[in-house]
Amino acid sequence: MTPTLEKTGAPAPGGNTWWRWAVAAVVVAVAIGIVVWSSVGGKDESTAAGTTTTPAAPAVSAADRAAAALAACPAPSGAPVSESSPLRGITLECLPDGRPVDLATALAGKPALINLWAYWCGPCAEELPLLQRYSEQVGDAVTVLTVHSDPATAKGLMRLTGLDIHLPGVADPDVRVRKAVGAPQVLPISILVRPDGTVAKVEVRAFHSVQDIADTVSAELGVKA
Repeated sequence: MTPTLEKTGAPAPGGNTWWRWAVAAVVVAVAIGIVVWSSVGGKDESTAAGTTTTPAAPAVSAADRAAAALAACPAPSGAPVSESSPLRGITLECLPDGRPVDLATALAGKPALINLWAYWCGPCAEELPLLQRYSEQVGDAVTVLTVHSDPATAKGLMRLTGLDIHLPGVADPDVRVRKAVGAPQVLPISILVRPDGTVAKVEVRAFHSVQDIADTVSAELGVKA
């Protein structure tokens, strides 16, 4: 007769060893999972998934605006704006006070020089003082407006403060102006705008002197400084 084991509840020697190993493996896997979870627990979901989150740009304080002491942004004169003006529909934040500025209506009525720049741009830092001096020289005949083309508006204001630049300016974190005129992704860029809002010329370069600015504006917009 073939012997049988008595059903006493005790496992046969060596008969169920496999499930003990299985339980041990599960315990080890759980322990490893806890360690891994702990190591990434401080990261958000996007970071754990292999993506990064761009930190928000710091807010611009009233103190930063006051320290820059920028001239007021141009106000609408009621002059007509051409239907073909690329500036139509673009509203940006005025750097001196944070108010919205409709570029097309604010600049309508007289020639304008719009300068696109950013706080990290070396040639821009060399050009901005020249634009300041040109603006003082030409007076009210031409509106000189700076456009900070970067999301870090607070850094732009601090840069203007450090350079002692007091021209009116607006913030363009989404580079809407550059895109509107079809300019390349470089800085600085100066846009010469006619009184009706149409663009006379886009200068993709840095000006090298006040006379350089004056000659360019005179040739394209007919205004002598």
